[in-house]
Amino acid sequence: MRTFQFASAAAAIALLSSCAGTQSSDSGELSGAAAGSVERCTALAQGSGLDWPDPSTRILSATYREAGPLEAPPGMAGPPGPPAMLPAHCDIIGVSQERSGVDGQDYAIRFHLRLPDRWNGRFFMQGGGGTNGNLGDAVGSLRAGTPALAQGYAVLSQDSGHDNATNTVPERGGQSAFGFDPRARADYGGDSLEVSTLAGKALVRSYYGSDPSYSYFVGCSKGGQEGMALAQQYPDLYDGIIAAAPGFSLPRAAVAEAWNTQAFASVVRARGEEVSMASLPSAFSAGDLNLVRDAVLQACDALDGLEDGIVAAYRQCGSDKVMPRLRNLQCSQGKTDNCLSTAQIDALQAIRQGPQANDGSQIYPGFPWDAGWADLGWRIWMTGAPEIGAPSINVAMGAPSLAAVFSSPPRAFESVDGNLAYMLTYDFDRDPAAIDAVVAPFKRSAWEDISARSSNLDAFRQNGGKLIVPHGVSDPVFSISDTLQWWDEVDARYDGSASEFTRVFPVPGMGHCQGGPATDQFDDFSAIVKWVEQGEAPDRLAAAAGPMSPWPGRERALCPYPLVPRPIDDSTEGDENAAAFVCKT
Repeated sequence: MRTFQFASAAAAIALLSSCAGTQSSDSGELSGAAAGSVERCTALAQGSGLDWPDPSTRILSATYREAGPLEAPPGMAGPPGPPAMLPAHCDIIGVSQERSGVDGQDYAIRFHLRLPDRWNGRFFMQGGGGTNGNLGDAVGSLRAGTPALAQGYAVLSQDSGHDNATNTVPERGGQSAFGFDPRARADYGGDSLEVSTLAGKALVRSYYGSDPSYSYFVGCSKGGQEGMALAQQYPDLYDGIIAAAPGFSLPRAAVAEAWNTQAFASVVRARGEEVSMASLPSAFSAGDLNLVRDAVLQACDALDGLEDGIVAAYRQCGSDKVMPRLRNLQCSQGKTDNCLSTAQIDALQAIRQGPQANDGSQIYPGFPWDAGWADLGWRIWMTGAPEIGAPSINVAMGAPSLAAVFSSPPRAFESVDGNLAYMLTYDFDRDPAAIDAVVAPFKRSAWEDISARSSNLDAFRQNGGKLIVPHGVSDPVFSISDTLQWWDEVDARYDGSASEFTRVFPVPGMGHCQGGPATDQFDDFSAIVKWVEQGEAPDRLAAAAGPMSPWPGRERALCPYPLVPRPIDDSTEGDENAAAFVCKT
């Protein structure tokens, strides 16, 4: 790594102007590294000569990095496996809209941009996750294949308008404390996306002398919500969007987290025990959930034409098929490892049903029966997994988010025990109204700020935008039922032609963004690029099971909803080969 400083703004302007003509052509061929890239990069730190869409924007650092492995942030371990190899590039940190919030905290929208020497003429933004507040590595890691930066994309990430390092306040919900400031909440919901994108593209224009020929966004979970917000609210910024496991109903999904927590708590209480973070995971042992998985498979595995541990025909797997199997497992006397208690079966049915008010109105869709309900990742979200020291994410992150970010007026609790108590006493007739309430100093409701569930994609469609939505059927936090209902609404709006520009790819068995007994390894990014640039819509995605699945290397086809993969014939060849499956109703 080399960092240089320049004595005058005039030198910076001269060096910035020297980059004109170095961009690649629209053909996608990588250009040669521009001469003087080190100097041009570090000159950006001067900030002169840049035509910012938001005049409050400034550069905090511009550092030229030679090709080499991605370095983990100080004090943090990198992801498992060998580090990603990055090309030579200009690494930029910038900031916009620095201000003081109504809660006395200092806020800003920070962004991270990497500009490769060998640019392919394209722009890529990676989505955030959870409550955000992290700058992101701006590498463009993908589900399959080489990171976007290594492919030649200019890659952007951002913190969505608050910083966990400075805006975390224990007595105000920890990392959810930004929910007490109206503008910070709106930035988190999506207002920051346009600011960061336009700043990133201004830098691309100045550095390479050209606008990007195509722009892509890829995100999952909160990042999926951001992708949906871009398609609905800023439809001209990105040509192709992957919005995986989209949290586009985040506030109502958080209500489901409270509902599910109460369902598991009822099992603990039925044993005469006090509900705590320590006792909540005991509602179901790993063995109990294996019994549930086996019952689901016995009821539904063969519905797709092949008994293989995957419920591909997930829409046919209703409670009418599963509940009789579970009732057959009901303990006749005391609880043993080979049976389920009545309270356990009732809790499972409640989770399948989803949160409802006393009048029967549905607050958020329930979670479909699937084989992934026994997966460790599912347990961590729902109840926690003490064997690996993981508390329930539904409580640890869901409770403070629901109270401070997704409700007005915001509330906070100083301990995880307070978070649990809030979830256990959440009133589904009274409390969801706070999601839609407008209470000073807020001028919009949390739902208006953070949801991105509109079926109105008129402008995105007219601009030629393309949208791919992968979603795990066993996702424990954002129900795929909500995503499928949304797609049905979109399809109805466009008279049955939604698949011309948006496609949902359910992944049976997959949990939240990845994992589970599933073929969760697939190249959705190449599919969106081909769709945008060549007009070739993805009729299927070839997928493989990862090393942690029950069947490493197994192949399957993923099909666009409402189609499901079915074996072409009865031969055993189809058990491992994606080409042996066809997408059918």
